[in-house]
Amino acid sequence: METIGRIVQAAPNATAPPEELVALWWTLEGRHMREYLAGQCSFAEHRRRRLRSFLPVLGEPVPESPGLLDAWFADRYLTVFERAWRSYPDVRPCLETLKRLPRGPRLAVLTNGDPEQQRAKLARFGLLEYFEAVLTPAGLGAAKPDPAAYATACRWMRTDPAQAVNVGDMLESDVNAAALAGLTGIWLDRGIDFVTGGPSPTADETVLRIERLTDLPGRLSRTNA
Repeated sequence: METIGRIVQAAPNATAPPEELVALWWTLEGRHMREYLAGQCSFAEHRRRRLRSFLPVLGEPVPESPGLLDAWFADRYLTVFERAWRSYPDVRPCLETLKRLPRGPRLAVLTNGDPEQQRAKLARFGLLEYFEAVLTPAGLGAAKPDPAAYATACRWMRTDPAQAVNVGDMLESDVNAAALAGLTGIWLDRGIDFVTGGPSPTADETVLRIERLTDLPGRLSRTNA
């Protein structure tokens, strides 16, 4: 949100207040990301569709060339966005603990993001080496929260869903959807709903929950997976 906030604050010809522009950006992101996840367009095209709707409200002309739209996204948004990447301080300690376990789990990243960008993010913080794979809709043919994404990820990792755990910070798409595919879902509750920006949703008391990743190794030892 910080990245798009900077862009709209610096737009001299914007046709709406900054807070409305930021909200519109994320509305468009959600709309066109769903189109990408449904296989209706490529990852690059979902960005272009967002810009075609957003640039007029920002007060800027809309380039006809897909290449110019890609250049706008890369130069104006991604450059700032990627500089803002941060790793939570509990990530590496968790991964190191899991790595040292006598029968430590095999790890993969399951994400709806662009595979190249996700690998670059992990590599920047020295985390890529901990994972056997970065699994995305492009390779799986399905996206979260479709249970097929989790089932296919398990096949890719050559494991039974009953022996797999999915850990994520979104209750519905990371925990409940994974459970529908037969996995054990563990909710990383950081105290915020990353969709709305408000407080965490209320979970059933049966949901396996942790507040920090360093709690994960102990929680895993108490599951059947």
